[in-house]
Amino acid sequence: MKEIGGFFGLELSSSKDQYHLDAIRLNSGRNALKYILLQRKPRKVLIPYYICESVIEPIRDLGIEYEYYSINEKFEPILEKRIESTDYLLYVNYFGINDKQVQQLTCDIKNLIVDNTQAFFSKPLAGVDTFYSPRKFFGVADGGFAYTNVISKIDLEQDISYDKYEHLLKRIDTHAQESYSQYVKNEENISKQPIRKMSKITEVILQNIDYEFVVLRRNDNFKYLHSSLSNVNKLNIDLTQLQAPMIYPLLIQDEDLRNFLIENKIYVATYWKEVLDIVGINTVEYEFSKYLIPLPIDQRYDVSDMKIIIELIRNFKGSKTKPC
Repeated sequence: MKEIGGFFGLELSSSKDQYHLDAIRLNSGRNALKYILLQRKPRKVLIPYYICESVIEPIRDLGIEYEYYSINEKFEPILEKRIESTDYLLYVNYFGINDKQVQQLTCDIKNLIVDNTQAFFSKPLAGVDTFYSPRKFFGVADGGFAYTNVISKIDLEQDISYDKYEHLLKRIDTHAQESYSQYVKNEENISKQPIRKMSKITEVILQNIDYEFVVLRRNDNFKYLHSSLSNVNKLNIDLTQLQAPMIYPLLIQDEDLRNFLIENKIYVATYWKEVLDIVGINTVEYEFSKYLIPLPIDQRYDVSDMKIIIELIRNFKGSKTKPC
């Protein structure tokens, strides 16, 4: 029976649609991958060396064999042998700037799973298993989307996640540094969650997002950074299919720049430290893990913020220049 009266909850509208209307709505990106794997039941999954450890967890949890493959400087897979009919290749749409590689792989590889956790606005291709993680793009504590054409026989409970939002609410009242420990705790808890349907609170929050604004803002910020940094960025970035990427990837061989930006309150992550332990020092993956800096371009910021980032990088490089 519907409840009438009593105290107010957060006044969030549910009049808008979510972006991924036709997706299966789950409680995390890694569980979206696990959901796909449970349907496909592959014997082996080929995964790139350059990948987050959290993506490997669902594969291990299900006891599925996996094997690494390398990528080149264009983020294209380097495959040394034919993929067996019982096996699947998992490809990461890195930073949301590799739609062309995804399209080419769908022509070349039958058993393909696309990791679009860094490419929320890249549409899934017909018949291609794909998964997403909205919390990498928006202020939600959990949630995931999966696309697969296999009819599921899994009966899922709906998740409840009101208690996962403390760090997001605290950041509004205070600062990122003061809520960071709660954020880390939430990330750890997500890794332990069983597969469930997306919670009502996460669904409603995702229905309150102005997606058109987000796309425009992310694209504008990305292009602005690229216009000033392309001359120092070792990555060759194609802007023709820009779909509101997650970050701007700056590849510059200087170990001190990352810490300099963080000291100046430009909080940039490292993708991914664990890769350094499993690849050779002269590999593309080693270079990406050690030197690639993911600059923030999301909808919270505009061109004035991008100017601050650019000026800091210029000041840093200027301080490194030795006088004649």
